[in-house]
Amino acid sequence: MDWDKLRVFHAVAEAGSFTHAGESLNLSQSAVSRQISALEEALAVPLFHRHARGLILTEQGETLNRTVRDVFAKLAMTEALLTESKEKPAGRLKVTTTVGFGSSWLAPRLQSFLEAYPEVSISLLLDDGDLDLAMREADVAIRMHAPKQPDLVQRHLMTMQYVICASPDYLKKHGVPQRAEDLDAHKLILFGSHHPPVEDINWLAEAGRRPGSPRRALLECNNVHAMLLAIRSGLGLGALPDYLVAADDGLVHLLEDVKAPKVDVFFVYPEELRNSKRVAVFRDFLLARLAERH
Repeated sequence: MDWDKLRVFHAVAEAGSFTHAGESLNLSQSAVSRQISALEEALAVPLFHRHARGLILTEQGETLNRTVRDVFAKLAMTEALLTESKEKPAGRLKVTTTVGFGSSWLAPRLQSFLEAYPEVSISLLLDDGDLDLAMREADVAIRMHAPKQPDLVQRHLMTMQYVICASPDYLKKHGVPQRAEDLDAHKLILFGSHHPPVEDINWLAEAGRRPGSPRRALLECNNVHAMLLAIRSGLGLGALPDYLVAADDGLVHLLEDVKAPKVDVFFVYPEELRNSKRVAVFRDFLLARLAERH
């Protein structure tokens, strides 16, 4: 099987159309179509069902794509390891984490890391779902849970806690809750149920209430930084991760005796990158900066 044709096949399988695959490969739609037809002819099997709405892999196409994805993932991993300098960390590091942690905590701190390691560049992929590290969707991940895949290396980074908070203006208008039951009389800002990055992220809705009878939120917002801005504006009160509010003097911390869930945060990467210098120095950078929180 021709490598160029397999590369085109993989791009089409991932994109679902000749046009989108051509854009990513910088080829014309007709050139992509010819490559796929030639590969199907060489293998003597159809690889795609062609529909007006796009392309769907046949059973044989699915089988081939699984193998091709694995091969290209391993090639990308090998290329990264081969191009890394033996003397110092170098090359691109693809880092994935949640939207909230990545935008609010990690991104503002990357300058010092990149200044310390000028031959490393970072691709920051923010997604509240788990990207597949084994398939090289990212090199390393910062996750709000232990990895489920057995072949990933993990390092505990921190235990995240929640802080119930509100603005002084909000508390002046609505009073200060003295116990969890008092939250019934307050306006809540919650994350909501749309792809939550952390289990029990909406725990405040049931604090001080019978399980299964949550309070309704005035506002649901699937981004913790936006929740912070809404709380700061005086719209309501909510529970935010401690990394987000530790340096914010404009908010009042409330109900500190109320038991909140704790979240263990992990640094995760594939076994093949265990000896990567880029991964090692980035891990050490995270541990050092997170230690500064206390």
